[in-house]
Amino acid sequence: MKTTRWTVLAAVAGVVCSLLTATPQAVAGTDQVPTPVLSWTDCAGGFQCSTAGVPLDYDQPTGTQTSLALIKLPATDQAHRIGTLFVNFGGPGASGLQRLRERGQWPWLFSAELRARFDLVSWDPRGIGASATVRCFDSVAEQQAFLGGLRDFPATAADEPAFYAGYDELARRCSEKSGALLEHVSTANTARDLDLLRRAVGDAKLTYHGISYGTHLGAVYANLYPNRVRAMAFDGSMDFEGNATGHGDQGTAVPLDTRQDVPRGAAETFASFLRQCAAPGADCAFAGGDLNAKWAALVARVKAAPITVDGETYDYTALIARVNGDLATPEVWKDTASTLQALYTAPAARTLVAGEPYTSNRTEAFNAIQCADSTFPRTQSAYTQYGASEDQRVPYWGRIAVFDMMACATWRRADADRYTGPWDKVTSATILVINNRYDPSTPLHGALDGAAELARTRVLTVEGSGHSTMLVHSACAERAKREYLISGTLPAVGTTCGIDRAPFAA
Repeated sequence: MKTTRWTVLAAVAGVVCSLLTATPQAVAGTDQVPTPVLSWTDCAGGFQCSTAGVPLDYDQPTGTQTSLALIKLPATDQAHRIGTLFVNFGGPGASGLQRLRERGQWPWLFSAELRARFDLVSWDPRGIGASATVRCFDSVAEQQAFLGGLRDFPATAADEPAFYAGYDELARRCSEKSGALLEHVSTANTARDLDLLRRAVGDAKLTYHGISYGTHLGAVYANLYPNRVRAMAFDGSMDFEGNATGHGDQGTAVPLDTRQDVPRGAAETFASFLRQCAAPGADCAFAGGDLNAKWAALVARVKAAPITVDGETYDYTALIARVNGDLATPEVWKDTASTLQALYTAPAARTLVAGEPYTSNRTEAFNAIQCADSTFPRTQSAYTQYGASEDQRVPYWGRIAVFDMMACATWRRADADRYTGPWDKVTSATILVINNRYDPSTPLHGALDGAAELARTRVLTVEGSGHSTMLVHSACAERAKREYLISGTLPAVGTTCGIDRAPFAA
């Protein structure tokens, strides 16, 4: 029955596959589209909010319009204001409105000197949050029940059929509930929106800070509008060709994060976690003895039976997903170490509790945008094959990366305007690429590949562990970033930066 089900799904996938892998046609730009009018109003906390009307389909610029929600933190020195710094905090799927409220005044991300010279502006890109929201459920309760029941990845081959079926059902629901909107949420269309927003704030050229996925948006913009770049800082950067189509014929054969070797980044970051935990004087609850052996023993225990600590129950999938997620944020590493130690010493549990409920459309938007942007394998066999081989190649971290975008295997909709290259248009300014030495989400090797794909870049490496300098504090990196954004001054070739505080500092 499972095989029959997937045979049907594969047939459906084959119909859509040609759309998803076809070379995109030339599409209308933004020059003939009227500039949106922004009416900023106070919206608490020193922030201002507005909306902007943009075409839903840039092939029909005078057709149906959609609305984007924006937020601004005004420059503190308006007399010496340079312009607007547009910020995309990553995802895709994260709300720019929420992120700017939460993080716009983090001094290690946006120093007082930087905030003095620029209005910080972020927005909910199309499909996300308050902007033409992708919906896959009729209610929050239905959303929480469904998404809370999905696993991060199948622990074994026997778990795969149910996992595939769950994400195919998500793809079906999204197509049914969001319809044609899914055909217009690619990053290319968000880049076109960004060009209209640049015009709307009165800037002749774009000043931009992209974090994680935001670097992909920046790279697409830089290649659509290479002469409109004033300054672009990419933080936690990506391999853009690898993300969009894969290198060579990888796109239809190799899962996305596998072909970008994200597991190596996770493995290197976890190795850094264990080294720093074991260092003399480290405040790390998991320290003591051979930590690699201790970790292997813990993994063996949760594979044998789930373990409950502090009200949460972990099986193998839950443990790997928890640690994989925590690796991005070194500020939580002490808590991670405490959980690992508690699991290591705790008795086994009998049951596994449901996952954490979801309360926004981030999951839906992530899948909608990523599935629109990238080429994916469309057959079960590709994921089964790499699930087995990656588990051997990169123990613990290889398998989760194979299955992390499973809905895209049978996604029903395609955006014909997605951008798949070229990536080497000569931009009017050099792009600054910042990446941590050990990054579990955007590994340094991928950032270097992406920087090489672009025409004009300068790379700054931060000697830290975690995902982007949004989560790894480095005053040195922020200083280099602000000097570049303010005056165009780039760090010298080969420059590295340290971090402000070690994760396990007492």
